[in-house]
Amino acid sequence: MQDYLKHFPDQKGYFGEYGGSFIPPVLQAEMDKITQAYFHISKSHDFITELRSIRKHFQGRPTPVYYCSRLSDAYGGRIYLKREDLNHTGAHKLNHCMGEGLLAKYMGKKKLIAETGAGQHGVALATAAAYFGLECEIHMGEVDIAKEHPNVIRMQLLGAKVVPVTHGLKTLKEAVDSAFEAYLQDPVNSIYCIGSVVGPHPFPMMVRDFQHIVGVEAREQFLEMTGELPDEVTACVGGGSNAMGIFSGFINDEDVSLTGVEPAGRSLKPGDHAASLCYGKPGILHGFKSYLLQDDQGNPQPVYSIASGLDYPGSGPEHCMLKDTGRISYTTADDKACLHAFYTLCRLEGIIPALESSHAVAYALKAARENPEKSILVNLSGRGDKDIDFIVEKFGTGEEYLDS
Repeated sequence: MQDYLKHFPDQKGYFGEYGGSFIPPVLQAEMDKITQAYFHISKSHDFITELRSIRKHFQGRPTPVYYCSRLSDAYGGRIYLKREDLNHTGAHKLNHCMGEGLLAKYMGKKKLIAETGAGQHGVALATAAAYFGLECEIHMGEVDIAKEHPNVIRMQLLGAKVVPVTHGLKTLKEAVDSAFEAYLQDPVNSIYCIGSVVGPHPFPMMVRDFQHIVGVEAREQFLEMTGELPDEVTACVGGGSNAMGIFSGFINDEDVSLTGVEPAGRSLKPGDHAASLCYGKPGILHGFKSYLLQDDQGNPQPVYSIASGLDYPGSGPEHCMLKDTGRISYTTADDKACLHAFYTLCRLEGIIPALESSHAVAYALKAARENPEKSILVNLSGRGDKDIDFIVEKFGTGEEYLDS
């Protein structure tokens, strides 16, 4: 569909039957103000000019597309990476965090509140808060605090208050619950900066729009490098911000296959994975409707992923619509495949990827072997600095995960 981004979501924030806003009236009033402010400034010359300047001079955009020659020789195909790991703070998250910070500044907000799983969104939002001179409060599960300690230190160095979440599984879902509760205490002076294309309207739309720059750059760069578009574009999917960012640049190119990769974790038993698009059913969580991993009573199931940023029981509503229409295919990669991709990219290309991004790399390696004539563009959404202590402690140098 031409002008896809102008058609979705609708005015009530729905992508087909998914999305919307299921929140208390007092919070809905604040969301309406955010929606109105976003629509106003997103068409403002001053806002667009300032955001472009930030992207160029502060974030270091555009990030490059890189051809993995040794990886391609080893696995077949032609594997390319969109290097979002080279974006300032080490992941794609800053793309929307600087936009959300600029929006908060325009609205006169004094405080940014958010959840984080792997810590990349938390670091990015703490960076935005420091840049704009705002307070910052990040809610993070105790399990992820222990697992992603380097990012906790970074957030604190940037001036953010890190709030440990101690209930439930102590991971991403509980961090979202906690951040929502904190936001409800003072929605007038604070803004909840959701970390993915999830949550009540307008956040799935707004985060996608801010991440669209990834797809725009990648499409132009790939054409310049090769003279054609990639056969396939792939990205990992938890909430799905990095995936919607790059997919949105190719959504109108019907000859380009789009594949989202969810975490299959330890197994496909309930509680052992977080593949909501592949194995969930429609439900409502955190103020929006999406595919959701649920128990027999309709409650969110416990979820797991080796990658802290992917262990969420739902997914972005736009992903749900695009799954139903068939425009995007969704598959999974388990922990073992993720670790194999992580160590392989380290050894063959000198790039340490985030565990989240390694799921997409794992799919690309498999697809390249099966289709050696295919060109595959992977959104390498983040770097693995945050993961290396955990990886080395649990898996060592990974010799058993490398091809012999």
